Amino acid sequence: MARISGMNFDVNMGDLLVHAENATLDITDNSAVAQTKGVPDGYVDGDVTASGELELDSQNFNLVVEAARQAGSFRKLSTFDLVFFAKTPDEEMRVEAFACRFKISSLLSIDPKGGEKTKHKLPFDVTSPDFIRINGVPYLDATETEGLR
Repeated sequence: MARISGMNFDVNMGDLLVHAENATLDITDNSAVAQTKGVPDGYVDGDVTASGELELDSQNFNLVVEAARQAGSFRKLSTFDLVFFAKTPDEEMRVEAFACRFKISSLLSIDPKGGEKTKHKLPFDVTSPDFIRINGVPYLDATETEGLR
């Protein structure tokens, strides 16, 4: 049975298909256990955030540079929906992160010995109430985002 690995993932940033050298997407969900007199007594929903990082080689980073050029600057770039998609003959995974706002954290890391491609790191935050979908299933319930669109 063929399992999904990092080699199977394609990453779409809006309309751009990029090859990520490395990618992360993390959800912070601050839901917690409710307590009465120090004893667990149900739970309470908490706030949520999601963020991650794309590490791109120069060829793929230049696709982002061109998008920034068209926008007028990096800080003027519109948010991107990110889609991480992988498929093998036996499995499929699609993770969507909506309205991601990018920054640049590691513009250059130059090793004069060579032997490795130059890479650029783009951390991002998810900024839409649509938040995250995993294989089409939203992370947040519709009641949590009602009235936010």
